[in-house]
Amino acid sequence: EDVGEFDGKLPRYGSKDIMRKKKHGTSEEAVMRDLRWGCDRELADKICNFNRHFAEHAGYFAKTKWLSEVGEAETTYFDSVTGKPLFIAPR
Repeated sequence: EDVGEFDGKLPRYGSKDIMRKKKHGTSEEAVMRDLRWGCDRELADKICNFNRHFAEHAGYFAKTKWLSEVGEAETTYFDSVTGKPLFIAPR
């Protein structure tokens, strides 16, 4: 959902409407089927769409291929539901 123009101030807050009930939890759709780095789709869907408090357990990233595949090159990270690019790191 559009949260308007970024004014440069952090943290950036969205309206409470962002978390309202939608077709699939707090999103219109489930996460994509083929997530990068062998991430667990069921866990990602739970975190992204049916969760208001926490993310994955500490160290979960080490169980994926992320460490071995990313390295130090710039990597584009995408929204797991829409597939839209979110940010590039490192920069």
